Amino acid sequence: MSVKIIVPSLGESVSEATIAKWYKKPGDSVKIDELIVELETEKVTLEVNAPSSGVVENINVAEGSSVTPGMDLGSIKEGAVQDVPAAAKSEPSLASPGSAQQHAPNNGTKSDIMSPAASKIAAEKGVSSSDVSGSGKDGRITKADVMSASPKVSISQTAVSSSRVEERVKMSRLRKTIAQRLKDSQNTAAILTTFNEIDMTNAINLRNKYKEEFQKKNGIKLGFMSFFVKAATKALQEIPAVNAEINGDDIIYRNYCDIGVAVGTDQGLVVPVVRDADKLSFAEVESTISDLGKRAREGKLSMSDMTGGTFSITNGGVYGSLMSTPIINPPQAGILGMHATMSRPVAIDGKVEIRPMMYIALSYDHRIIDGKEAVTFLVRIKELVENPERLLLGV
Repeated sequence: MSVKIIVPSLGESVSEATIAKWYKKPGDSVKIDELIVELETEKVTLEVNAPSSGVVENINVAEGSSVTPGMDLGSIKEGAVQDVPAAAKSEPSLASPGSAQQHAPNNGTKSDIMSPAASKIAAEKGVSSSDVSGSGKDGRITKADVMSASPKVSISQTAVSSSRVEERVKMSRLRKTIAQRLKDSQNTAAILTTFNEIDMTNAINLRNKYKEEFQKKNGIKLGFMSFFVKAATKALQEIPAVNAEINGDDIIYRNYCDIGVAVGTDQGLVVPVVRDADKLSFAEVESTISDLGKRAREGKLSMSDMTGGTFSITNGGVYGSLMSTPIINPPQAGILGMHATMSRPVAIDGKVEIRPMMYIALSYDHRIIDGKEAVTFLVRIKELVENPERLLLGV
């Protein structure tokens, strides 16, 4: 009996996905709930697991193709998992619909054991099968082998020609969505950015004093992000316009704080949300951010992890950024930008001292947030982080 591999529901407001990677080929054995194909949507990466144990019969949709919920991706011949002869484990034919392309059986040459996907990439890169060592079973050449290989350059080629290499890579669905949302934000919101600086001395001293006890008690390291998240929730409660959004002709004010924390991944920037951050302790904030960051890098965030934020924080300082103007994550009205902490001379009580200083930036939608509110908000962040005992006492 054959069991279809079906595209699952992709989540609210998401109607299309892209086949990112097939983990099985026709003839491969598969166990129920084993990862078989990975889908990439505009927000997250979804794993599709095998609906039944058996052997993959066919694959109907190639990597890179667009799919919709309910679409038939292929089928599994239901039955006991079994070892399949090596000859049966050939790369799936991923020719586009209507193509008459056929692949000859393996005659023992290297070109015969290069998968169709690998052959396509090899042609684009100008790589011959003789340039590649196959790491797959029975010496098969995979896409990864071709990507890491370099074409042989003849002695007659000049140094200039060998250094002028171009590579065309299709933009991922996530990257296209990021690009579109950022451009939409700039086209829609009246974005203005205000700056301030924070003396991190007291926060650093407090962290150094209690970090070992904090980690021993809570099982998580004490970072600086929790200081800024808690400071932001306090400031948002005092300046509610920064926690609001425009919806048509209305302004929606919220009495809760769901803070989006930007996380850089190999696929692009994602912003998972820390729910009810104003009600969480420092340890709960750190634990939640750590979990969301780990799942973001592993591509395991769900749709619910990514939606509904009321305000965002991004930390370019982890990459060494000294100053930036972050772009609002719509439909939110504000985003706080943290930057690298650098020791520099500052005036303290009429004397010059070397202090660890951080520039912070607030980008805000000037349509609903006035300059006075934006500056007051950022000054409040400064006051709270420079005097972290106020965060602990709630004053």
